[in-house]
Amino acid sequence: MSTETFKFQAESRELLDLMVHSIYSNKEIFLRELISNASDALDKLRIEALQFPDFLKDSGEPGIVLEADPKARTLTISDNGIGMSREEIVENIGTIAKSGTKEFLSKMKDLKKSESAELIGQFGVGFYSVFMIANQVTIVTRRAGQKSATKWVSDGKGEFTVSDAEKSAPGTEVTLLLKPADEENGISDYTDFNVVSGIVKRYSDFISYPITMMEEKEKKTLNSMKPIWAKSETEVKPEEYHEFYKHISHDWNEPLKVIPLKAEGTIEFQSLLFIPSRAPFDFYYQGYKSGLELYVRRVMIVDSFEDLLPHYLRFVKGVVESSDLPLNISREILQQDRVTLQMKKRLTKKVLDSLQEMLEKDRENYLKFWGEFGNAVKEGLTVDLENREKIQELLLFHTTADAEKLSSLKEYVARMKPEQKEIYYFSGENRETMMNSPLLEIYKNKGYEVILLTEAVDEIVAGSVFDYDGKKMKSIEKGDVELEKTKDEKKAEKEVKEQEKEFTDLNKFLETELDEYIKSVRLTSRLVSAPACVISEEGGMSPHLERFLKRTNVKIPENKRILELNPNHNIVQQLKKKFEADKADPLISEYAELLLGYAYLGAGAEPPDVIRFNNLLLRVMDESLK
Repeated sequence: MSTETFKFQAESRELLDLMVHSIYSNKEIFLRELISNASDALDKLRIEALQFPDFLKDSGEPGIVLEADPKARTLTISDNGIGMSREEIVENIGTIAKSGTKEFLSKMKDLKKSESAELIGQFGVGFYSVFMIANQVTIVTRRAGQKSATKWVSDGKGEFTVSDAEKSAPGTEVTLLLKPADEENGISDYTDFNVVSGIVKRYSDFISYPITMMEEKEKKTLNSMKPIWAKSETEVKPEEYHEFYKHISHDWNEPLKVIPLKAEGTIEFQSLLFIPSRAPFDFYYQGYKSGLELYVRRVMIVDSFEDLLPHYLRFVKGVVESSDLPLNISREILQQDRVTLQMKKRLTKKVLDSLQEMLEKDRENYLKFWGEFGNAVKEGLTVDLENREKIQELLLFHTTADAEKLSSLKEYVARMKPEQKEIYYFSGENRETMMNSPLLEIYKNKGYEVILLTEAVDEIVAGSVFDYDGKKMKSIEKGDVELEKTKDEKKAEKEVKEQEKEFTDLNKFLETELDEYIKSVRLTSRLVSAPACVISEEGGMSPHLERFLKRTNVKIPENKRILELNPNHNIVQQLKKKFEADKADPLISEYAELLLGYAYLGAGAEPPDVIRFNNLLLRVMDESLK
């Protein structure tokens, strides 16, 4: 096949231009990215060779070779891994981070110099960091199982060429035509053995394949190759853990927490897990690739095995190695294997315990974690019944007590009034709206703290908790709430009951007029300064959750509410008086609709018919201003 020339897409050209004119000072990370890619290619060859043993026939001992030519100003990084076909190199190298390029670019432009490179790994564009130090990049690659090879060439200025090539064995060679050394702008002499070996030691010492380079006439291995997860914690520096995390996650931010584990007993395995500090841009989207790397006796058999942790812990990155699994086991058998299931149980417990430790001993970092991954953790309440109590301890909520601080259930319970029997919660769009809701009045007066749920998923969470420390979770907007009453409150409740008979006709009228939205109308003593409120039945759906589901086009069942009236409020008294004077007065129906709209707004919801509500409001204003 002849040479073909391709143009990078507009966004890709813009990204390449950013790389070529990079403002990031630490340009040496290009080598880490290329070595990481080579290591991944060697891993993939091992995995595919389990199914196709012939792939190993021409490959030789797996390794990564670095070759420098000071005269030609080139540095070549070679591996004998899986290689790429012509189609794969056009797809993988020719297009940049297809799903994330636009978001990457917008973020890159907004960041400071010191932060710019962090995004490179996060958005999967690490290979293109080579254009920070190279004027031209040439790739020669041959895929395992194929005879033909492919050559890819680009100067990073908008085009690349692809042509046929000769290569004696599968693998990939990346040759960089280096820019002149310029220490002032962060470009070292990458043909110098000491410079290159120092970079490898700093970033890639843990790579499990030998990284070799000639020093004068002697071949030197630059990395120790001992798996970092097999070392004791005292042998490993924090920065080594961080570099390994960056290698496996392609995230340039340091992890929030490192979790080493050596499990002993009937089932033995080693693992090294990490809690990231930032959620990937696609974390909450369908199709997000999660899972841990699984090794058996130093051989990677799965590069992203999702079944070693439950889905709600999909943010965890890391490596697990076991000697109790066969090398040639399939993914399908792994999912049901007794050893795998036991490992999953141990790993889940370890992660949850580590998060609990972070919450108790490192609150600042836990708050960062919760902001990024809290909604994922909440999912566990509905699916992981075995660990529900552990997950409950990890939850954080806004409350009426403090606008700034988040609170755990344990902390909330510790602050409860002695006479308080239940944990109260309220769901709504935002804290400010909820704090001004008439439903909160009685709780404020009694000094009771209420948990404020601002995420739609939180209501499902609260419904999954049931109780905590022997105290039930109770929504203040559903059904009746039994509160310890003072003498004055008991007196007010008695007065309301005595008024029920005289409000019977008005209540029935309102039930008829508002039948489309309201199941019943009743008097209440829970309101202090508000004329009315709407609540849901016990087990019903809050306005906040209902609105969220409607936005997502989920079909929801009819959800009529209960309208509660404050019989001592002037508006309610005047409405009753007007009704008794002339039951046929059409204004009474309009006032009823306005009162209902007010009650919905007070609950943080839209009036049932917004246009009708606005028109009625204008009419009343017009009449009152005459």
